Amino acid sequence: MDELCDVLDIEVEVDEALILDLARDAAHNVERPAAPVSAYLLGYAAAASAGDPAEVERLAGLASALALRWDKSPEDLEHEDDDEEVEAQLVE
Repeated sequence: MDELCDVLDIEVEVDEALILDLARDAAHNVERPAAPVSAYLLGYAAAASAGDPAEVERLAGLASALALRWDKSPEDLEHEDDDEEVEAQLVE
């Protein structure tokens, strides 16, 4: 990563794991080309937020959450936080 930053003539702390997690979520849940595009857009959003690490982490979480729910139906999304044990007790 240091070499790439040198070539791009930038000095920035990079949370590689955060970027790779987002790319993985996008590639596996949306489609493969979404990985680099998502990483690029996270970088753009990071620049817009002055690179604040907490904000970049928050934005990456939002982007990953979107990717993780990409193919879920509205009904699945409505019930994704349901507690299965509680639901079973309600049915009894």
